[in-house]
Amino acid sequence: MRMLRSLLVGAVVSSALVAGAAQADTVKIAFIDPLSGLMASLGTNQLHSWQYTADFANEHNWANGTKFEVVGFDNKLSPQESLTVLQQAADQGIRYIVQGNGSSVGLALEDAVAKYNSRNPGKEIVYLNYAAVDPAMTNARCDYWHFRFDANADMKMDALTTFLARDKDIKKVYLINQDYSFGHDVSRVAREDLKSKRPDIVIVGDDFHPLARVKDFSPYATKIKASGADTVITGNWGSDLALLVKASKDAGVTSNFYTYYAGTTGVPTAMGASGADHVKYVGVFGPNSANNPPVVGQIIEGFKKKYNDDYYLPTAYAAIAMLSRAMNATKSTDPVKVAKAMEGMTVDSMNGPVTMRAADHQAQQSLVIATWIKADGKTVKYDQENTGYGWRTDVQLGPTAATQPTTCQMKRPG
Repeated sequence: MRMLRSLLVGAVVSSALVAGAAQADTVKIAFIDPLSGLMASLGTNQLHSWQYTADFANEHNWANGTKFEVVGFDNKLSPQESLTVLQQAADQGIRYIVQGNGSSVGLALEDAVAKYNSRNPGKEIVYLNYAAVDPAMTNARCDYWHFRFDANADMKMDALTTFLARDKDIKKVYLINQDYSFGHDVSRVAREDLKSKRPDIVIVGDDFHPLARVKDFSPYATKIKASGADTVITGNWGSDLALLVKASKDAGVTSNFYTYYAGTTGVPTAMGASGADHVKYVGVFGPNSANNPPVVGQIIEGFKKKYNDDYYLPTAYAAIAMLSRAMNATKSTDPVKVAKAMEGMTVDSMNGPVTMRAADHQAQQSLVIATWIKADGKTVKYDQENTGYGWRTDVQLGPTAATQPTTCQMKRPG
């Protein structure tokens, strides 16, 4: 009897310890993006953004006792290096990865995660994509284990060209993009959309340049100026956009720039006062949108205080919010259960409701088009990079207006 009593007490203690461990579980998330090279400042900002969001979620107990920890891995913006890093993360038992810089990397990771999961049942990995926007990732090459929290390139271009088409002063457009899948998609869709919406507009240039290798964009700026373009459309991001804008400013280019990523690290400083009223971007978030929820101010101001940097990554906020809700709903951190729960789920994010469409795992959310202007404390409360200039939201499109069809034929486990 004494032996039985001891065994029972031991079992109760063990059960309590297991329950306590489950309640205090820490979910590690591998951040796989550039932390060195020309894109290092961009990657560092985004790593900090993920870490700050995780800390915010932990502080406010989003996941009912489960904590999040974001671990940075430098992929050097290389698809091959990313696959090596993915294996390192898997070897460390990390079951959730995030990536956003470069669809070439994103496509490689999407394929690699699918193959890894098929070979390693019980150790599945979920890929949370916060910024790689090649439409193929949620269309022809969609995969169950991939969830995209940003709007894809076609969604953004549709909104951008609709806005642009209303300006009858636009006559000549110059396209310049990075020479990889995303850049080519931006060019192709811009041509198609402009032909449909404004067939009178002339495309006077269509250039591609190596990704994250060009340090001097003055030859491109000279070509833009010589073309007589009144408008430039570019999907460039990171140093490629910052250096393009700086070179254009130095060359005296007066064209208006329509961009995807002018609000990202380095570009605001490169623009300064010269970009005022000349640069616009389309994205899922306007830091100065009139109808932003109160949490936007908390995040922006808290991040600025901690890092002396700007928070512009609501996709990280939405991703961790959705992970938290899925873990609460399933009472589990198991990626298999969490992935299933995220399908069709809606969470409140920094830009309003975000729904993960089950058909293709493409987030459905509002889009904004914003213009770079001098901060006035009212229309533009938050500037960027201490320039005294920030983003005025011109248009906000609801989730249904930004919706695009999908060709995804989703294959689900089992």
